[in-house]
Amino acid sequence: MLDWKAERGAGEPYPGYDVLAKWRSPSWNDKTREVVAARLKAADEPRFFTREEFETLIAVADRILPQPAPRPPIPVAALLDQKLQDGVMDGYRAASLPRDGEAWRRGLRALDAEARARHDHGFAKIVESDRDDLLRCCEAGELKSPAWDGMPSQTFFKHRLLRDLVLAYYCHPISWSEIGWGGPASPRGYVRLDFNDRDPWEAAEAKPGHEADALRVNRNVR
Repeated sequence: MLDWKAERGAGEPYPGYDVLAKWRSPSWNDKTREVVAARLKAADEPRFFTREEFETLIAVADRILPQPAPRPPIPVAALLDQKLQDGVMDGYRAASLPRDGEAWRRGLRALDAEARARHDHGFAKIVESDRDDLLRCCEAGELKSPAWDGMPSQTFFKHRLLRDLVLAYYCHPISWSEIGWGGPASPRGYVRLDFNDRDPWEAAEAKPGHEADALRVNRNVR
């Protein structure tokens, strides 16, 4: 089996950094560990969406946020499904959108309807270039299927589809390691707040010619 962590390093902005090394360190408290554990356990099985809606969501997420190999993929669709099932919402929405869950269900059904009208198959079954074309049309507000039921496709794309998927991606520890973030600043917090200062428990960014220094530092960040 390929050890994806062993493959990390060359060309990465934070080589050798693994935020989960903080698990038992003073950087994280019990609440942080509880929240992170729930995200790590997000299963690729729908609870909020139907199976068909979930497959469409996975296909959409794969085009909006293509993920690099060889590391395990962040379960973007599962994290969003979990959030909606748990009733976690922003507390506000665009006036032309229904509540979060209904907006997503309607949007996914509409994307499927648009795909069937153009390509005779649902969104998850068409080729990637056709998926991209449909998503571009959605972003531009050019999708007008009756399945949208009055919900503007452009508003759905901007305020739900793009926003929610990006938030799901960056709530996961794998993405934190990639961007050098240490997770919630609780209870340790951050002390060195000046520009380009880093605390010992923050990841070091690789500078040209000094990648090995960053790698050495990041293997010991806790």
